[in-house]
Amino acid sequence: MFVVQQLPIAIVFCVITMLGWGSWANTQKLAGKEKWPFELFYWDYSIGVLLFSLLFAATLGSFGAAGAGALQNLGTAEFRFMLPALISGTIFNVSNILLVVGIDAAGLAVAFPVGVGLALVIGTVKTYIATPKGNPVLLFAGVALIVFAMLMSAAAHSRLPKVAGRNPLRGVVASVLAGCIMGFFYPLLMEAVSPDFNAQPIRAGMLTPYLALVCFGAGVFVSNFLWNTIFMRAGKVTYAEYFRGSAKLHAIGILGGILWMIALSFNVLASGVAGPAISYALGQGATLVAAIWGLFIWREFRAAPAGTTRYLVLMLAGYTSGLVLIGSATQ
Repeated sequence: MFVVQQLPIAIVFCVITMLGWGSWANTQKLAGKEKWPFELFYWDYSIGVLLFSLLFAATLGSFGAAGAGALQNLGTAEFRFMLPALISGTIFNVSNILLVVGIDAAGLAVAFPVGVGLALVIGTVKTYIATPKGNPVLLFAGVALIVFAMLMSAAAHSRLPKVAGRNPLRGVVASVLAGCIMGFFYPLLMEAVSPDFNAQPIRAGMLTPYLALVCFGAGVFVSNFLWNTIFMRAGKVTYAEYFRGSAKLHAIGILGGILWMIALSFNVLASGVAGPAISYALGQGATLVAAIWGLFIWREFRAAPAGTTRYLVLMLAGYTSGLVLIGSATQ
């Protein structure tokens, strides 16, 4: 299988994670402009996640001199290590649906800083406790700045005027719930992955990143029959509507899932060198990328009153400074 051996390449992979996790939600925004309910978008999204995990395992996960190939690993893997990856996908799925609700109700520039920022704090702390790798002072100073940026985002959002038919408070609440749940998926996923997967052989019974990602993707897709059905019934959306959707709408959703899964896959590979806590924290710099999309492309704060800009500037500065410190913690 292919593995990352050099720290600079691991950092590049984390940057790719940041871009992917910060940009996939644009596909949901595009589908929303076509009046496509988020529940139906999310079915295609989950399909995209599973499809890419299988493709990744069949290609990079099956070739190369390091470690074990995906099929070889499947033959030696123990279910007690596969289970955390499956549960991780289930946990992530419900949190990400809530995040999509937050995006739909409050916009990218709010849902990501609040929801994903909170997930960054929880996930980084839990992952560092499990695998203490990197400079803790720089790492947690960076996390503190991320928390500050989240507060500035919430302050800016509170100044937005009310819009008929929209419930921004619903979006903030959904984003907070998403962040509280999402922060637990990554540490659980990494419990399934052999901590020294760059070496050969991996620890007995444990998974390579590639098989763990397939289990994760399966967890996302299968749990969608539970979680998304609940949201569909609440929103009075039917399966018949899904099959009436155009090929373009389905392709947008699948693309969103593929983009997100590319980001996670690169992040897990980078963790072998940078450490899980740092690779996860850098990847969650997606909050900054998503905020930029929301502010400058979708212009979600164009109706905000004078004085809101200072909160947005502080938000961007907090995220940028926090990510610089987290990146420095790899040294």
